[in-house]
Amino acid sequence: MKTLSFLAVFSFLISWLLTPVVRNSCLRLKLVDRPNDSRKLHTTPVPRLGGISIALSYAGAFSLLLLCPSQFGGTIAADQLSLVWRVLPAACIVFATGLLDDLVGLKPWQKLAGQFVAATWAYWAGVRIFAVADHGAHWWSLPLTILWLLFCSNAFNLIDGLDGLAAGIGMLATLTIMLAALIVDNFHLAVATLPLAGCLLAFLFYNFSPASIFLGDCGSLLIGFLLGCFGVIWSQKSVTVLGMAAPVMAMTIPVLDVTLSIIRRFLRHQPIFTGDHGHIHHRLLALGLKPGNVALVLYGVCGVGAICSLLQSVVDAKFGGAAVVVFCAMVWIGVQRLKYVEFGVVTQMLMRGEFRHILQAKIRLEVLEDVISRIQNLEDFWLALRDTCKDLGFSHVSLHLGGLQFEDTFAELHSPEDWSVRVALSPEESIVVRYAVNAPLQAMVAVPFMETMHKQLARLRAVRAFGQTNNAVPGLVRSQTAAAVMGKREQHAIQPI
Repeated sequence: MKTLSFLAVFSFLISWLLTPVVRNSCLRLKLVDRPNDSRKLHTTPVPRLGGISIALSYAGAFSLLLLCPSQFGGTIAADQLSLVWRVLPAACIVFATGLLDDLVGLKPWQKLAGQFVAATWAYWAGVRIFAVADHGAHWWSLPLTILWLLFCSNAFNLIDGLDGLAAGIGMLATLTIMLAALIVDNFHLAVATLPLAGCLLAFLFYNFSPASIFLGDCGSLLIGFLLGCFGVIWSQKSVTVLGMAAPVMAMTIPVLDVTLSIIRRFLRHQPIFTGDHGHIHHRLLALGLKPGNVALVLYGVCGVGAICSLLQSVVDAKFGGAAVVVFCAMVWIGVQRLKYVEFGVVTQMLMRGEFRHILQAKIRLEVLEDVISRIQNLEDFWLALRDTCKDLGFSHVSLHLGGLQFEDTFAELHSPEDWSVRVALSPEESIVVRYAVNAPLQAMVAVPFMETMHKQLARLRAVRAFGQTNNAVPGLVRSQTAAAVMGKREQHAIQPI
């Protein structure tokens, strides 16, 4: 315990003394984050290389430990630092990648490449996900580990948009992993994690709202990467079958925020890596909370996640699973409270059955397009068109083509309130469908339906299959053909033009 106490005290002191030095140096060199983006909450330039003090304090605490008298360090400490030596080279690569981005600006793929190299190095050094839910990892251990480390690194980078948020949540997650390590007697993991908690606690004195220095990419990427590595080591020693569930819960806010961002942007059909105002802290600010209060609220959420993760990691499988279920329920309630429009719409669609109806309509359109693509005459086209319009719930459909007019009504029409969509191949040739103004499903499928019909009508018009029956008396022949069709289906009206 002397080793842990030494690391905790000196990591805190070094970070507390070094952070103002880094801050003042950044001000002199004009290495500041300027409020030139609508998503930034600060109004004056703020130094942005706080990650330097975190990295130097973390490494400095271990260096002092090795230089101390034997009662604190020596050969015993060197053996206890085996996990640190394995992770440190990969962490240096991530830190260097973030620092370059802060200083000169890197393209997204360049940042990702640096993180990929670091994650691969960490895997080679023994940071490996061996199992998920008691399923042993084999060939997919490498890609899964790399994806997890990339996910964690960028998760902390994304939540670093509010004073004290990434540093505070990182400290809570680090303390959670350290406590879990002590509970299961994983002293090597405890030694590796505790100095990071000390560094972040001291850094919060300068980073909490209003912040006088920011982590920068070098800091947020480093914290996320280290916690990702520590989470994997934690899962390797887990006594439950839900090994990776505990690290996920310990990092509730970063993991949840990235997951929600990906889903939201997918639903909105936006680029995944595009910034927006939809992060969790943005939603809380929009609800009227002040920046400092938002950070405290999210600290509380992470605290609940930490408790659940500790319970899940130390109790038997049955109660560990119950902790996961309770955690998921709380997350669901929390997301609902944030009032995301995207998830509200999806929930309404699922609860009201709209999604199922839209899916059925899309399937019907695909089937219709496949059927019509094989049709070579106008009358069969009309029959397929009419049946599909009825199935989709349209009120009325009419077809004007090839000198004929086909019409059918499926529901009572109220002219002032009905909507209509018309697709024309020429001034005299068109398809018109009508539906009630309060029919949202028909409104959503009307345009893709008519696009399909326009494409197939153009094909029929090109082959002119419906105009080659009798050139002598085309109107009469078309009327007779249409009458034959009407004999098969009596509920529609056909009028020669």
